[in-house]
Amino acid sequence: MLPREDLLKGVENRESVARVIDQAEQAIKTWEVVVTDFLSPPELVELQGTFSSLTEVQLLAWGGYPQAERQRVAIARSELPLDQSQVAVTALDIAGNFLFDTATHRDFLGAMLGTGIVREKTGDIIVLGERGAQAIVVPELVEFLEMNLQQVRSVPVKTQRIDLSELKVREPKKKELSTVEASLRLDAIASAGFGMSRSKMVDLIDGGDVRVNWKEVTQASSQLKTGDLIAIRGKGRLEVGEIAVTKKDRYRVQLTRFM
Repeated sequence: MLPREDLLKGVENRESVARVIDQAEQAIKTWEVVVTDFLSPPELVELQGTFSSLTEVQLLAWGGYPQAERQRVAIARSELPLDQSQVAVTALDIAGNFLFDTATHRDFLGAMLGTGIVREKTGDIIVLGERGAQAIVVPELVEFLEMNLQQVRSVPVKTQRIDLSELKVREPKKKELSTVEASLRLDAIASAGFGMSRSKMVDLIDGGDVRVNWKEVTQASSQLKTGDLIAIRGKGRLEVGEIAVTKKDRYRVQLTRFM
């Protein structure tokens, strides 16, 4: 048995991590590969941190394409081989003419959930503008959605299975920049990287809109380090790169902004 209480100590996403611990115990007992539903980025980060100390089991996350945010996790005993093919995901094309009634990510997700399915069974949704969208789901829902997902907003749609290789994934736009700051505080680095005032950034942090490595951070004074990822709802992400100390004991920080 796994040390459940130790693993859950200080965990934010307690319910989802507890569920995976159950599945990991099943994988250990049965010598089979067990696959979770789709998990969000904060759940994935916390899960990987929680399981990093365990030698009995291994995890492999996959969401249909390399940059996928929502992913399923395959769990297996450490002795067993594990690869992406064991994480079953299927892609759907949701095609319609959205030229005169533009639909957002929320609209497509709402239409899918409106058929009666739950969020955990759906992965990423890639919006294709006036042509519709593509969605990643668990394979057992494909036929159900092909039959029942027939409209998004006011637009009739045709929903059908496609190969994962047909996903139209756009590479995120990147902008490299650097800043020199007196400290490595979150509000200082993030305001420079996102090009907004320090006071506006503090408001966003206080309001719970800022995540560092997918965890909500509400302290503007939190210290950053190389490799940290800052995400703000609706504004993209910022990765902290190399940090060097200048002759005047300030910090020169390389940043990559993803938009």
